[in-house]
Amino acid sequence: MGPVVLFDGECNLCNGTVQFCLDHERDASLRFAALQSDAARELLDRVLGEEASQRLREGEAGIGPGSFVLVEESGVTTASTAALRLARHLRAPWRWSSCLLWVPARLRDAVYGVVARNRYRWFGKTEMCRVRTPDLASRFLA
Repeated sequence: MGPVVLFDGECNLCNGTVQFCLDHERDASLRFAALQSDAARELLDRVLGEEASQRLREGEAGIGPGSFVLVEESGVTTASTAALRLARHLRAPWRWSSCLLWVPARLRDAVYGVVARNRYRWFGKTEMCRVRTPDLASRFLA
């Protein structure tokens, strides 16, 4: 299985990001799951262990519930690091934004935190994840 993007399924910004990735990825290797789903919980439990998985999902250590998470073979990343590592899977020119990984994580995550704290107010909230079309169903973890 390729990289898995875990996102806040209730956030319009996050759902828009998933749609953007589907439209601009280099190949069809990315998989997606809402952080609120059982599939995301099971994946994080398997990769991180139950305790660390629960802390991440509940928002401890500065990672808010609904934070952006990228699970790759090399490990689990969150927040701005996850977003910029995800950019590596997109076509140019979008993948070039991954060069911002050289900016200190503390600074990147401060900006990320402002957007994350205001995402519902700025972009809105939905009651459910985006409806998947049959051709994209295999790209989402059940």
